[in-house]
Amino acid sequence: MPDSETSTERSAGAWQSALTMIQEVEPPTIPAGAHAMTVIVEFPAGDPGTPPHRHNGPCFGYVVSGEMLFELEGEAPRVVRAGEAFWEPGGDVIHYQNGNNRDDMPVRYTVTMLCPPGSPMLTLVDEDELAARADRRVPATA
Repeated sequence: MPDSETSTERSAGAWQSALTMIQEVEPPTIPAGAHAMTVIVEFPAGDPGTPPHRHNGPCFGYVVSGEMLFELEGEAPRVVRAGEAFWEPGGDVIHYQNGNNRDDMPVRYTVTMLCPPGSPMLTLVDEDELAARADRRVPATA
């Protein structure tokens, strides 16, 4: 016998509990016409990740599996584990670390990056600039 309820009736309230907030932030202004890109990043066990770099706009991410060592200029390094979100404001802030925190398993995370039209999503920082800004780096806490 066919079910007399419609799919709309069956799921009438499910959407209200289907969402779990993992991150809510107030990013800096996003320029008109911004380009957005969502990528999956996968580093093998023990991989240090991308060299120090910056993004021209805000980035929002979520660790799918493993653990990422995350370090932004002005903040102590921290571990972001599977199921946790992260973000960075972009602009002039150096992103020092985004590598795998574990040497026994890979890390996998997604990142959505936004940037002004015609700008690269990621720019590596040279050694001279790293040396000039060394005082802005926060040591790890125990």
